[in-house]
Amino acid sequence: MELADKRVLVVGLGKSGQAAALALTRHGASVEICDIKPLDSLDYALVDELLKQGVKIHAGGYPQIEPVRYDMLVASPGISLEIEPFRQAFMHSIPVIGEVELAYQIKSPLVSVLAVTGTNGKTTTTALLEYILQADGRPAAAGGNIGTPLTRLVEDMPAGVIVVEMSSFQLETIREFHPLVSGMLNITPDHLDRHKSMPAYMAAKARIFENQDSTDYALINYDDELVRQLAANCPAKVWFFSQKQPLQQGVFLADGEIVIAHQGRIHPICKQNEVLLRGRHNMENALCAAGMAFCYGVRPEVIGSALKTFPGVRHRMEEAANIDGVLYINDSKATNPDSVIKALEAFDQPIILIAGGRNKGSRFEQLASVIKKKVKALILLGEARQEIRQAVMDVDFQNIYEVDTLVAAVKQARQMARSGDVVLLSPACASWDMFQNYEQRGDIFCSLVKH
Repeated sequence: MELADKRVLVVGLGKSGQAAALALTRHGASVEICDIKPLDSLDYALVDELLKQGVKIHAGGYPQIEPVRYDMLVASPGISLEIEPFRQAFMHSIPVIGEVELAYQIKSPLVSVLAVTGTNGKTTTTALLEYILQADGRPAAAGGNIGTPLTRLVEDMPAGVIVVEMSSFQLETIREFHPLVSGMLNITPDHLDRHKSMPAYMAAKARIFENQDSTDYALINYDDELVRQLAANCPAKVWFFSQKQPLQQGVFLADGEIVIAHQGRIHPICKQNEVLLRGRHNMENALCAAGMAFCYGVRPEVIGSALKTFPGVRHRMEEAANIDGVLYINDSKATNPDSVIKALEAFDQPIILIAGGRNKGSRFEQLASVIKKKVKALILLGEARQEIRQAVMDVDFQNIYEVDTLVAAVKQARQMARSGDVVLLSPACASWDMFQNYEQRGDIFCSLVKH
């Protein structure tokens, strides 16, 4: 992509927007950036750095979008494409891309891209795949939705492989993004407040395959019916992974062992109970990462060794503390009901569940049924607490406590917990009603349980 002297507007002053703006200036573009938030609410150091690099800032609103003014808009991933700047850009046929697409187009040709998407498990799978690749001695890094903006990552990487965690928001704004190996974990209702319908959400997720061809690979979850349907129209070589089904080609469980079937051979990876990550959902993540690594050329013994030692990622089934026989688990990244169901199913012990936050368009009926079976007590907070309360009361679950703060939630949980219990922060909701992000929510929880 030729960026010299291009007039570019970046929409959104978060981490990804800032990284995109700085990358664009380094490639010679004339850059402006805008945010609906007023200037005095933005990070001073961030604003100062952008101004030093010659970036013009529009705060507290958006500039008028006209062809004489901008050649391209770059969208930060969390911002809806239905807001006015993008509406005007589409009306004037001005190209709109996302920060991930920009990163793909400015990366070194010596950097390969692998990409993971799905509703749940993306971060764990991405981090695990990065871990496997590094264990194989490859220069590898993880970025995208996992936390590090991709534009920042590719600027510092002359060669190697990047594993990209792709959200549906980021996939909405790709054009040429082309992973050599892609992974599709699962699809359950999420972000319907933005995508409006399941077909639209599925279509956004399926874009991960859009620019692949017959020389590429796609790892697809055979056990998820919605995901399996996408295989028929996938242009890459499809490899399935499954916890339930033996496969002629792919990754599956056989007699308590993870194996890979390829060209008539069975490659043993490791025993199922040797995988350090806990829970059926993490086995799904492990199978996907193992298959992606194998398709990229990593040896089976390296994959197996990595699966035995990978400790997991922060805020996803993270052991925060074990105090007086009570296990405290930080699962703050569980921002939809399906993710919480998987977390609950990972434990046989009595569970005190802390949940609630801002609903992203989810329904809670199925989660309520699992809560009734698995949960000793439910502590609710945040905007969606009445929705969740009603759902669990509809299945005759009564042991419910409502609180106004996470401090009060942890205090209530500590009073009720007995040795052998699990206190699980797994909110089923976004964090934005009370916190900056799920990381802040999880960090506060971890700090509270330790003091």
